[in-house]
Amino acid sequence: MGAKTALLAYADGDVASALKTAGEPQAEGTAALVTRVFPGWGMESTEGDVLGESTYPPEGLTYAASFPGVDLVCDRRLMFDRLSELPAHLLEAAAGRRVILHAMHSVSDWLAFAVWEEGRLRRSLSLSPDGGVVENIGDPFPFELPYWAGERPVESDPEWDEEPYALPFHPLELGNEALRALFGFLLEGRPSPEDVDPDKVPLLGFELTDPDTSL
Repeated sequence: MGAKTALLAYADGDVASALKTAGEPQAEGTAALVTRVFPGWGMESTEGDVLGESTYPPEGLTYAASFPGVDLVCDRRLMFDRLSELPAHLLEAAAGRRVILHAMHSVSDWLAFAVWEEGRLRRSLSLSPDGGVVENIGDPFPFELPYWAGERPVESDPEWDEEPYALPFHPLELGNEALRALFGFLLEGRPSPEDVDPDKVPLLGFELTDPDTSL
């Protein structure tokens, strides 16, 4: 498992349905979206990519798209240990729409995701084997229940003298299921016919300049 994400969505309804009929991103709307997410930053257009390759952009790059029904932003600066402490301007940018943030990193087996509805936090989870459960707010979503019930344990290799895994499930496995449930696609595993193909969802690219470091 090597998937990494730093993915923010503002959605009017079901994200998967919107992505299946997305088409090409709206250029002006996408630029305005990035400006709302990173107010005051310098912005220059660069080469874009597809969603399946862009959920964890290289340092300094932002990938984004404004589609009918959903806006997407991929940027490492959107990764927070406690998503409940999301900067206020990111929630204000939603203008009442549903907000979904998904972040995970395969090196540390860290996962965090959160959902806000009408400006109110519905669910936030952040955990890793080293840090434990950092945040667990709200009722688990249905896709989480088998994991918390102990039905998806991390199997140990009998040939290795290993300590039991520090969590009752692997965060990246849950993270992949969260991607499917919240965004409609997978980064790892076998997709179903109903899943979004992330390699068919184009995103626009931007290079941003932090106003606090620019000359």
